[in-house]
Amino acid sequence: MSKVSYYTAEGLKKLRDELNQLKDVERPRASQDIAEARDKGDLSENAEYDAAKEAQGMLEMHISRLEGTLSTARIIDESQLDTSKALIHSTVKIKNQSNGVEMTYKLVAQSEADLSTGKISVDSPIGKGLLGKQVGDVAEVTVPNGTMKFTVVELSRV
Repeated sequence: MSKVSYYTAEGLKKLRDELNQLKDVERPRASQDIAEARDKGDLSENAEYDAAKEAQGMLEMHISRLEGTLSTARIIDESQLDTSKALIHSTVKIKNQSNGVEMTYKLVAQSEADLSTGKISVDSPIGKGLLGKQVGDVAEVTVPNGTMKFTVVELSRV
C-alpha cells in the first residue's frame, strides 16, 4: 500500500495542472516528434528517432509517477489539526542552538517543498526532526555533518 500524502488545495491543484499539461500538450508533442523523425528515413541509423522515443519514455514515466502521487494525495483539513504541535502545514520558527540563527519554515509534502519560499518537506531530515515538537522543545536533527539542535521558538498555521 502506498503512503498517503497530504497537500494544501493549492498544492494539489498544481499537481493536477502539471499532469494535465503533460497529458494534453507534452504527450501529443512527443508523438509528433517521433512521427517527424520516423519520416526522415532509416530508423536503425536515425539518432533523432531514438532521442524522440527516449524522451517519450521519460515523459510517460513522469506522467505515471504523477498519477501515482495523485492517487494517494489527500487535502488536509487544517482546522482539525492540533495547533500546539508541529505537524504538516505548520509554520515553525526555529533557532539553531550552535549559532543562534533563527529560521522560519512551513512543513509541507515532498512535492510542495521549495526552500526558496521557506517550504521544507516533512520527509527531509529537519522536517522529520520538527514533527510533533512544541514551542520550547529541542529538535535534534541528524545531518551528514553530525547532529544539529534547533529550539522551536514559535508555531503557527499561516
